Amino acid sequence: MILKYDPVILRQVLDMRWKTGRRSSNIEDRRGQRVRRGAFRGGIGTIVIALALAYFLGIDPRVLLQMQQGVGSATTGGEHHASPEEAQLVDFISVVLADTEDTWNTLFRNSGREYEEPVLVMFTGSVRSACGMAGAAMGPFYCPEDRKIYLDLSFFNDLKRRHGAPGDFAQAYVIAHEVGHHVQNLLGISAEVRNVQRGLGKSGANELSVRLELQADCFAGLWGNHAERSRQVLEQGDIEEAMNAASAIGDDRLQKESMGYTIPESFTHGTSEQRVRWFRKGIQSGKIGSCDTFG
Repeated sequence: MILKYDPVILRQVLDMRWKTGRRSSNIEDRRGQRVRRGAFRGGIGTIVIALALAYFLGIDPRVLLQMQQGVGSATTGGEHHASPEEAQLVDFISVVLADTEDTWNTLFRNSGREYEEPVLVMFTGSVRSACGMAGAAMGPFYCPEDRKIYLDLSFFNDLKRRHGAPGDFAQAYVIAHEVGHHVQNLLGISAEVRNVQRGLGKSGANELSVRLELQADCFAGLWGNHAERSRQVLEQGDIEEAMNAASAIGDDRLQKESMGYTIPESFTHGTSEQRVRWFRKGIQSGKIGSCDTFG
């Protein structure tokens, strides 16, 4: 039975649950910094080489759309004035990242491994990573070369307003998904996938990319399972928020919104149904073995 409470009082009580959580020290704040881009030189041949190199390194291909203006870039300092709402969001992100650290440290330790905690970089507009230049339009991404997660906070506004996926646990799901890519990198899964992709055509390589993304969704659900069992972090409606976010950024839904039709062989992240299904599997089982999207 679901008890009924005054929604205002309930939200105040639930907000205190995450506010008492541990904060992560693995936050790098680059908000307010501006990346000055130099002109791209080398012509189409250099672009093709860069595309091929990023493909074999397993870099998110969206980064390449930003790299063309990245040669000779320089970062300049700037002052960032955060609103009270943004300051609270940063605090929430720090708590979520810390909670993923607690979960994966325990899981790795139980399997005889040591977990290397990733750094989350917050930026504004554009950022320079070891994987190249990236802009806010490409959304959050994980760079395996420097083992950092990159996030422009404006993405959460897009998630809420453009994709209709509001809620704090929807935001937590996004962070946990990128942490899932870090886990894949540490376990050697990403490298193995890249090795297999070298012998495949574009369609086959895309299919493996989809499986990699779906596993990260499952790992995000796995985090939610362990966080709830260990620290009771879930609130009423949280799981629905996360699944709504997973559905909102499925390849089929995004392509229909932008083009009016879908091209399944071009999918790289999975359909809405697939993303929801694998997130649900992770949060229900809480076992790494249940996240074998390659089986």
